[in-house]
Amino acid sequence: MQRFKNILDFYINSSLHVALAVVSLSLISFLEFNIEIDKNLLFFIFFGSITGYNFVKYAGIAKLHHASLAQNLKLIQIFSFFCFVALLYFAFQQELKILLASAILGVFTLLYAIPLGKNRQNLRNIGGIKIFIIAVVWAGVTVILPLMNQVALQETSLAFFQRFFFVIAITLPFEIRDLKFDSGNLDTIPQQIGIANTQKIGYVLLGIMLFLELLKSYFSVINLIALSLTLLVSAYFIKAARIDQGGYYSAFWVEGIPVFWLLVWLLAKILL
Repeated sequence: MQRFKNILDFYINSSLHVALAVVSLSLISFLEFNIEIDKNLLFFIFFGSITGYNFVKYAGIAKLHHASLAQNLKLIQIFSFFCFVALLYFAFQQELKILLASAILGVFTLLYAIPLGKNRQNLRNIGGIKIFIIAVVWAGVTVILPLMNQVALQETSLAFFQRFFFVIAITLPFEIRDLKFDSGNLDTIPQQIGIANTQKIGYVLLGIMLFLELLKSYFSVINLIALSLTLLVSAYFIKAARIDQGGYYSAFWVEGIPVFWLLVWLLAKILL
């Protein structure tokens, strides 16, 4: 059992789980609009997510909340290096427009971790904007990159804002958890309005996602079913979020909701 726990912890701490979530959302973008899946792009996004997240977490900028991470840090660093090499390989398989868009999103990631200016602040430590930076990057990677020049601007915009609101909503359980870690000057949503009101905002954002789905000119029963079930599961995890939540509640279960979304979509496709 301890060996399984160690493997699971490495899977989460090395950002494999979050990378799988990002790739799942990217794949959903291909599937929802019935466009050809670009496997090289998915690998590019996968290894880019691992590289970016591990840079933010382990570059010495972000604080480690769990001392046990230090034991596996060297292994994670080696793993991250090989992922970075793989990222470079798949970068050469991409068109220039993909690389330019990725570079813009990458700048946000760098500024999220690297302190700049006289005050030596990074974007993560500027009050109130952390969650929005995360949402913009995730929405950009999982919608803009897969759909670029393949789907009409209106449809791409609707999908982008759907994904933007979704990422904010499922990040709220993390912010509730981190109330006992975050300094007061971060001005996170739970710090400003409390847990109950934060949960209400999450429900509203999920409702907006459903509304945006109905505005799309390309309507699909499969898309609607998969989205609706995902919103219900997301609402449950937002409602059940607490400060003293289990160690895997947000890091594994909430982070895995995009994977659930993808699996439900594929199951609906098979059954319907």
